[in-house]
Amino acid sequence: MHTTDDLEKHYVNRSSWLRAAILGANDGILSTASIIIGVAAASNTTSDLVVLTGVAGIVAGAMSMAAGEYVSVSSQSDIETADLEREKRELEEMPELELSELAKIYKGRGLDDALALEVAKQLTAHNALEAHARDELGINEITQARPLEAALASGAAFVFGGSLPLLVGVFAPIAQMVFAQYIFAMLFLIVLGIAAAKIGGSSIVKAVLRITFWGTMAMGITALIGSMFGVSA
Repeated sequence: MHTTDDLEKHYVNRSSWLRAAILGANDGILSTASIIIGVAAASNTTSDLVVLTGVAGIVAGAMSMAAGEYVSVSSQSDIETADLEREKRELEEMPELELSELAKIYKGRGLDDALALEVAKQLTAHNALEAHARDELGINEITQARPLEAALASGAAFVFGGSLPLLVGVFAPIAQMVFAQYIFAMLFLIVLGIAAAKIGGSSIVKAVLRITFWGTMAMGITALIGSMFGVSA
């Protein structure tokens, strides 16, 4: 039996941090496992070198992910702020034109002329900037860019994701390192794909297939490069 809460359960309010967290964890697993596989596939590799490489990859990757996410989402936030400031000026300078513009939006969504204009008037009287931000610009509180939240989620998730293949690197024998990294990375990615799908309310099968396919491609190419060009420890 479905309750009112079940029927009203939405997932878009999680998008601000979920995307960054899933991307960070996925990249942490994939990047660290791929780096370790590339080193392990080379000649004369030792367990100490594998672990050192993994740690370096996690530190560099987490900082890069957090910084990149912050800069990217900050750019989005700056665009939203600029659009809101421009809309605020237009509401002050030409309110009638903005009212007509809002009514036209509602008419395009299926309301007749009179009702569209009445809705536009009432929403303008309530909060004109909010109405235009939501219905004209597509900006609302739920999906608004939050740079710091995205950066922290991405960086922390990368560290968590990267620590999983690192633990495999610590305990797996060097002779079976490539195989162990691939198998465990696939397991980690599948679990992550299932968790992401459940949290986001999307298809589990699609999420798992997508994440395992690209994970296999990344690790396979890295292993090939490592075996071709090799390093001496």
